[in-house]
Amino acid sequence: MAYILIFITAIFVNNIVLSQFLGICPFLGVSKKVETATGMGAAVAFVLTLATLVTYLLQKYVLEPCGLAYLQTIAFILVIAALVQMVEIILKKVSPSLYQALGVFLPLITTNCCILGVAILVASGTYDSAGMEPGLLSGVWFALCTALGFALALIVFAGIREQLSMMAVPKGLQGMSIALITAGLLAMAFMGFSGVNNGLTKVFGL
Repeated sequence: MAYILIFITAIFVNNIVLSQFLGICPFLGVSKKVETATGMGAAVAFVLTLATLVTYLLQKYVLEPCGLAYLQTIAFILVIAALVQMVEIILKKVSPSLYQALGVFLPLITTNCCILGVAILVASGTYDSAGMEPGLLSGVWFALCTALGFALALIVFAGIREQLSMMAVPKGLQGMSIALITAGLLAMAFMGFSGVNNGLTKVFGL
């Protein structure tokens, strides 16, 4: 049941973009088309999950035993950069059109603060583990659910922006203005899921 709570919390209640405001740059920059948003969501999901696994092992078995915990941020960024480079190479060969569509935002995954933020939360054990003991398994599951939450928010937002592009939006609200208003309304909508999470927590005593 704890895994279900982590799933609901990470995707809907504490959505990394709409609740914690991490990863705003790609959220606003790659959300004009659903197809591009889906590709970015998949790329971030892959990098975030794998980066969390690698950085957790790096923290627990290299940095902390060697007394190098102060190098956490630098080491984590290097790991994330290497994984993003790998994703770039794969996408360039497998889907050149998606690679071109993502453009500059693909290498910018390296500086996507949601990836570094989740990696640090899991490594330090300060994420919401729904009553479970923080560890590798729950941490990777939390990272995967967080990535799915990021992808869901990005795709939904892209779908709304596609519809808005076909509507007569007042000139003063066109472009980023209406996008920010829409993002705010979307964040308010996701707040409604907090009641579901609280109800499940009470029912199952977690």
